[in-house]
Amino acid sequence: MLEGFRRTEIKTSGARIVTVTGGSGPPLLLMHGNPFTHLSWLKVAPPLAREFTVVATDLRGYGDSEKPPGRDDHSGYSFRAMAQDQVEVMAALGYGKFYAAGHDRGARVLHRMCLDHPAKVTRAAILDIIPQHHILNNMTKEWGRFSWHWLFNIQPEPLPEKMMGADPDWFIEKKLAKTKQGLSFFDKDALAEYKRCFRNPETIHAICEDYRACFGVDLDMDTKDFEAGRKIECPVLLLWGATGGVGRNSKPSPGEIWQRYASNIVDAKAMPSGHYLSEEAPAETTAALREFFTG
Repeated sequence: MLEGFRRTEIKTSGARIVTVTGGSGPPLLLMHGNPFTHLSWLKVAPPLAREFTVVATDLRGYGDSEKPPGRDDHSGYSFRAMAQDQVEVMAALGYGKFYAAGHDRGARVLHRMCLDHPAKVTRAAILDIIPQHHILNNMTKEWGRFSWHWLFNIQPEPLPEKMMGADPDWFIEKKLAKTKQGLSFFDKDALAEYKRCFRNPETIHAICEDYRACFGVDLDMDTKDFEAGRKIECPVLLLWGATGGVGRNSKPSPGEIWQRYASNIVDAKAMPSGHYLSEEAPAETTAALREFFTG
């Protein structure tokens, strides 16, 4: 669906990762969120490919990428494991250093990547998240109402898996239709792909393992880093949807919260959208990314 992009599968030390590559110029890695695939960048990747070599992947467990075991502690789906996949993908393509942007779960992978591999990521664009270390230590009533799926997904197997798998198409439509716009801004073919992938019970299980890891091994890593004063050191762009959960429910502001986790925030601003920036406001999101990565 991404015309002019080449699709391949790259085997890392932990998983086989679906990868699409297009364009020319400095390398730029794009990482999607839940419950998507690389197609969440469908409206953003082609214009960026005019100036960058754009690499978009399916995170492990998502899309058509491999779904390795989660292990007893769910560390098979930690952001550290996912970040390692992505660094190895870029190395396989010949890139020891690169720009990176992540949305939702992909942004959490990017946060961990910047801490674990600071020499690899030269600029990082983080889209519509607050660090989970802050969220899980500062839960609010408003956050719980909007982000209910976090606490649902972490329940012991097989409760959430069976409930989501009972009618996966209904569930994904219900989850994605967060505003009065419903599903109108999603590309129809991309939405069909998200549904196809979500019908796979292994995908649903992997998504649950992602969230279970977030509340366990990921939070443990984040706590140690936070207490040690470790922050993202490279230049950071923060974008969030003005009408989404991050924009409406973050107090203090997202930019103020992130100052505790990143030392070089170049810009922090709201986009005219809800949570799905690249689908709801693709022109504005593309422009902001282009300005940051060419800066």
